Parts: sequence; C-alpha cells; structure tokens
Amino acid sequence: MLWVKALHIVFIVSWFAGLFYLPRIFVNLAIESEPASRARLLLMARKLFRFTTMLAVPAVIFGLWLFAGYGIGKGAGWMHAKLALVVLVIGYHHACGVLLKKFETNRNRRGDRWYRWFNEVPVLLLLAIVILVVVKPF
Repeated sequence: MLWVKALHIVFIVSWFAGLFYLPRIFVNLAIESEPASRARLLLMARKLFRFTTMLAVPAVIFGLWLFAGYGIGKGAGWMHAKLALVVLVIGYHHACGVLLKKFETNRNRRGDRWYRWFNEVPVLLLLAIVILVVVKPF
C-alpha cells in the first residue's frame, strides 16, 4: 500500500505542477501579439497540456486504487469532500483544454488579468485537499 500511496503523491505533485504552469502560459498568450512568440507559446501549452493529461491518469488511478482497494477514507466525511474537490480539479483540467482550443483557434476573448485569477484556482483546490487529507476535520 505504501508504494501505491507514494506513486499517487508523485503523480499528484507532477499533475499540479502542470496545472500551475499552464494558465501562466495563457497569461502570456493573452498579452502576446507577435505571431512567432504566440506560436512558440501555443506549442509549449499544447505539449504541457498533453503531458499534464498523461500525469493525471495515473494520479486518479492510484487514488482510486487507494480508495477502492484499501478502503482508505471510506465512510469518512473528509474523503467525500476531498473526492468532490478532485472532481473540480478534473473539471479545471478540462477547462484548461477548452481554453487552449480557444487560443489555438484565435477565439480567446479574456484578458491577462482573468487568466492571472484563473491561475490561482488549482492552488486553492490543492490547499483544501491537503488540509482535508492531513487534518481530517470531519
């Protein structure tokens, strides 16, 4: 079980690293007007989104393994809250993909300030998830 837990943590950390950086690229894309720079930023965003998606899959699988296979947190209120937040993280990840498509098709209508705020969402989600897992308040 400790191996599964260790791998879950490694993939979560890696996934969140991508979720922290991808919206920062969006901030730069919202500002940038030079075609060569935009093309470079779009390439970076595409590759990061693809890699981040590949990291999310084992993170979720190992998390489900811990929950279903070992019963960690079953019947506990903190786990239900954590799982709800994980669904929000997956939704945020999907939203990043939708926003990337808008940049690729030149349909972005949001400014850099909006993306700066959007960039804070995974920080808040991770903070709440870690508090729930470590403190187990209910």
